Amino acid sequence: MAHACFSPPFHPMPNSPRKSKITASRRLFLKTKLLKKAGAMLLAEKEEKRVERENTLNERVPPLSLSGLSVQELQALCRELHHKIDVVDEERYDIAAKVAKNDQEIENLTMKITELKGKMKRPNLRRVKISADAMLGALLGSKHKESIDFKANLKTVKKEEEKKEEVTDWRKNVEAMSGMEGRKKLFDAAQ
Repeated sequence: MAHACFSPPFHPMPNSPRKSKITASRRLFLKTKLLKKAGAMLLAEKEEKRVERENTLNERVPPLSLSGLSVQELQALCRELHHKIDVVDEERYDIAAKVAKNDQEIENLTMKITELKGKMKRPNLRRVKISADAMLGALLGSKHKESIDFKANLKTVKKEEEKKEEVTDWRKNVEAMSGMEGRKKLFDAAQ
């Protein structure tokens, strides 16, 4: 029986694109078959995990028989169950702390690796609104007690006043430039 080949063997040819020897319909058929198989495997895995969970719970937690117990026995049973719950919560907290510590250690090690490689990834910076005094306090620490007057240290620069053309009424200018006289003025100004 011949086995179905999912990808054709690669034979490099110079300066020619590789053509697939499998048809589109065959590719689609194989893809749907793979998806069906993966779905069936996923369902089987979920069922297996469910059965395993039930078996573990039945093994660790025996079924309670409450019939025929007196009030004192029920209270003792409740105390015992509360004690077991406390023990399980402590274990869960310890495990969560270990996981968080391991995650932090993994993150630190990956940062060290990226630093050693020399390819440091820049984090996304957020815009922070902060006053100049607060910024100096953060940069200088305890050295910065009083506020510094930055304006006192600046040099003063005299601005030259721009010559402004007088703005006249545009209607007068239009009347003066209209007709032959205005064209003559423009002609004379151009020369």
